[in-house]
Amino acid sequence: MSSKEQPKRLGRGLAALLGDSAAPASVSAPGVQSLGVEQLEPGPFQPRYSMNEVALEELAASIAERGILQPLLVRPHPEKSGAYQIIAGERRWRAAQKAQLHEVPVLVRELSDIDAMAAGLVENLQRADLNPIEEALGYRRLLEEFKLTQERLAAAIGKSRAHIAQSLRMLSLPANVLQFVRDGALSVGHARALIGTRSPELVAKRILDGNLTVRQTEEIVNRLAKGLPGGTPPVRRKADGPAETTLSETESVGRALSEKLGLTVKLTFNGNGGAMTLNYKTLDQLDELLALLNA
Repeated sequence: MSSKEQPKRLGRGLAALLGDSAAPASVSAPGVQSLGVEQLEPGPFQPRYSMNEVALEELAASIAERGILQPLLVRPHPEKSGAYQIIAGERRWRAAQKAQLHEVPVLVRELSDIDAMAAGLVENLQRADLNPIEEALGYRRLLEEFKLTQERLAAAIGKSRAHIAQSLRMLSLPANVLQFVRDGALSVGHARALIGTRSPELVAKRILDGNLTVRQTEEIVNRLAKGLPGGTPPVRRKADGPAETTLSETESVGRALSEKLGLTVKLTFNGNGGAMTLNYKTLDQLDELLALLNA
């Protein structure tokens, strides 16, 4: 399959990727069969790096009581006769073993490596089974492997383009900061506030040490952008009126906004009011900005 053909197969989620037969199905749907748990093994394209053991035990208890309600998506193992690789449903397979089931319902599909990877990513993204960093890495892999635009990817997985762009921007953070987000020590809001800062690791440590909120983190980042860590913005007071923002502060605020939005921002100030100009280079940037404003 050529790379030119791949984007056409991604349209609206897993069904659009692999056809209607790959859409979520009940265990009684046509084509569903039972395979022994020992015949299955995790596929090489699993986007999830870890599984929550407590959630896995809860799923096992549910399966023991109600059974598996949705079949696993698998493909024949490319190297082992009679064996199958799990494309979507590894958690159900692991939980089924904890529930002491010997067989699980599956849909068998002949999939290439790239189709198998995409199906696994889309299924996990739609089920919200991934942490924010795994989600962002999943987006990046789909964009790179399928040569998609962010708009086409957004349509494929049912997310906004702004959400995808913001997720991808998190991957610019240092590895140890990403690990904090992966572990849940830092929230997505914290991570977004750190994007573009000169010392994200130091600020992340300050967040963790002080148990800071996202709003407090944003205030710290803004002060750092103005060259005033821990300080307050400089002002020049008029003798007969309210405080007047200095020109240097206006420029600093413009730079801070530019870093936060990923756009060129220019602020002008005339003593009482002023104007803010946002410059975008592509329609994708404009759409992302409009999505943020609408939100």
